[in-house]
Amino acid sequence: MKLTRRNFFKLAGMAGLVGLVGNVTACGNNASVIKSVAEADKLPPAETAKVFFSKKLDADHLIALYKKINSEISGKVAIKLHTGEPNGPNILPREWVKAFQAQIPNSAIVETNTLYGGARSTTEKHRRTLKTNGWTFCEVDILDADGDTNFPVKNGLRLSEVAMGSHLTNYDSLIALTHFKGHAMAGFGGSLKNIAIGCASGKVGKKQIHGNNWETGKEFLERMTDSGKAICDHFGRKIVYINVLNRLSVDCDCAGAGASAPELPDIGILASTDILAVDQASVDMIYNFPDDRKNFLITRIESREGRHQLAAMKELEMGTNKYELISID
Repeated sequence: MKLTRRNFFKLAGMAGLVGLVGNVTACGNNASVIKSVAEADKLPPAETAKVFFSKKLDADHLIALYKKINSEISGKVAIKLHTGEPNGPNILPREWVKAFQAQIPNSAIVETNTLYGGARSTTEKHRRTLKTNGWTFCEVDILDADGDTNFPVKNGLRLSEVAMGSHLTNYDSLIALTHFKGHAMAGFGGSLKNIAIGCASGKVGKKQIHGNNWETGKEFLERMTDSGKAICDHFGRKIVYINVLNRLSVDCDCAGAGASAPELPDIGILASTDILAVDQASVDMIYNFPDDRKNFLITRIESREGRHQLAAMKELEMGTNKYELISID
């Protein structure tokens, strides 16, 4: 079967698939290895993390929340967000991101090519899609345009290294600017999914994470968490996380124009220096929403065992699931 974007999403909901990709344990002969990571500069997980929140969804509050968490961000800054398939209806508003990026000196949006076929599977096609979707106001660096670099996974659950887009090593700091939503394979896509799959190279790293069977469930989520840990360790204190809870579709932005319309109303924006805390708080807001419109998204999360992402991050000591929610409104 040809691995098109349509088949990718069809397969994501099936079990027992075999042989869609080849052996994914090797990273290829062209990949260099990052040997020094920022582990010594990494803050140990706090007992309780601060998660800042605003129910107001606009560029001003996005910027205000960032200023609560950005004290360690410096140097050349990568802003990782999902720029979406052509004409996707749920991607982050370009005007918000434009205003946000303008506040961050020496910054660029970063992305990687996709593993499935389609409009972002090669650098050339990806750049056309970026123009279609309006990401033209600043540099967009396709991290794997020149290949891979292997990032080690310290004490990983499933993987010992993951191939990231090689350009990622050109950056000093990373901002995970995430459109929080459902996901066909992970149950939900938060900050972890944004960096773990979003920075992995399309042809190698994403194969390592998805495995041979393109399965959902705990093994896939643990490989995804390993990838996220490699990135968190690499950047140490120089990484922060913002989850935007708007257009809360059950589908990822990689579903493009065919993504399901949101059932759940917009909730707000969350920001933290702790990846587990910000994703935990986002999930908690979904589950605690006061009416049944939450059930579509909860069903997607539960059907993919999505909350195992949170347990895996805790096991790898990537952060804490205990947090203080601080409103800035």
